[in-house]
Formats: sequence, C-alpha cells, structure tokens
Amino acid sequence: MLWLSLVALMALLQGSAAVEFTFDLADNAEDCFYEEIKRNTSAYFEFQVSAGGQQDVDVTLKDPQNKIIYSLERATFDSHQFTAEITGVYTACFSNKFSAFSHKIVYVDFQVGDEPSLPGVDEHATVLTQMETSAQAIHKALNDILDAQTHHRLREAQGRKRAEDINQRVMVWASLETASVILIGLVQILVLRNFFTDRKPSQARYGRL
Repeated sequence: MLWLSLVALMALLQGSAAVEFTFDLADNAEDCFYEEIKRNTSAYFEFQVSAGGQQDVDVTLKDPQNKIIYSLERATFDSHQFTAEITGVYTACFSNKFSAFSHKIVYVDFQVGDEPSLPGVDEHATVLTQMETSAQAIHKALNDILDAQTHHRLREAQGRKRAEDINQRVMVWASLETASVILIGLVQILVLRNFFTDRKPSQARYGRL
C-alpha cells in the first residue's frame, strides 16, 4: 500500500500545467494573470472571492488576440471550461474598480491540459492489474481530498473574516456603550455637585437671619 501511495503522490507532484493561488485585489484596481495555452488544449478556470466588501469582482478572460471569451460582472464565484482555439498567452483579469473603499481576497484555480496519467499504469493497453486499479483509485481519492481541502480552506477564510468583522463591530459598540456610561456618570456627578453648591449660599443667608 505504501508503494501505491507513493506512485499516486508522484503523479500529483509531477502534475499538469495548473496554477492555484490566492491574491489581494486592492480597491479601485485591476490585476491580470497570464497563462500560455497551446491550440486544442482544454483549460479550466475557477475563481472565488473569499473576503472583502460584498465579495464580488469583475472577471474577464481573453485569448491571445485580445478577444473576450468569458466575462462576468460583480460575481462571487464561478468556473469556466474551454478549449483553446489558437496557441498563445491567455489573460485573466480581475477588476475591483467599482469599489472605492474595500479590497478583495480572491482565490484562482487555472488548470491547463488533461491530468497526467500515473507512471507505469496508464502507459499500456493491457488489462490493469488489481494493484494498478488500486493505484488509480488512490490517485483519484487524493485529487478529491485536495479539492475538498481547498474549498474547506476557502470557507474557513470566509468564516474567519466574518467573525473578525463581527468581533470588531462588537468591540466598537461595547466601547461606545462604556464611554456613554462613563459620560453619563460624570454628568450626573457634576449636576449633583452643582445642585449642592448652589444651595450653600442660601443656607448661609438663612443662618444669618
């Protein structure tokens, strides 16, 4: 079983042309990323805004001739699969120009080409042995685990950001309440002090009479 795990792990490490990352998109800004794709090669593009403002961005995907092949406005999450018609550099742009105050945290997954086959398993046309079948199953399970971990991390980041925002609002509200209580207490002390201070001269005149 250890050998099967190592084979599957080596296939994942060798990997196809896949790019997966998270970046900070500043307010009123636009960032573009580039990927070279050969003709008739399939590609998979996915993004998700994990934090910031209303969690939305404008997305545009262009081919080497600057032709728009995919576009979406103020989207939080989406995916797009396509086959390159020409060889060249494809551009994926994320725009936050409609937001003047809040920056966005964006996750991007750009996969190009088919997933590479397991070394020594899918290279022959004969019937697969039980060990090779098990290696393929482990390979698929590892890929599913990686995808699940990625989406769980995104949900965790969203939950953490939401919790931090709520905590900040609670702290601000609690600070305002504390300041209000202290201010009301000081005002009451001053009012009571002035009240007794104003009565002293009258009491002194009554004493002389």
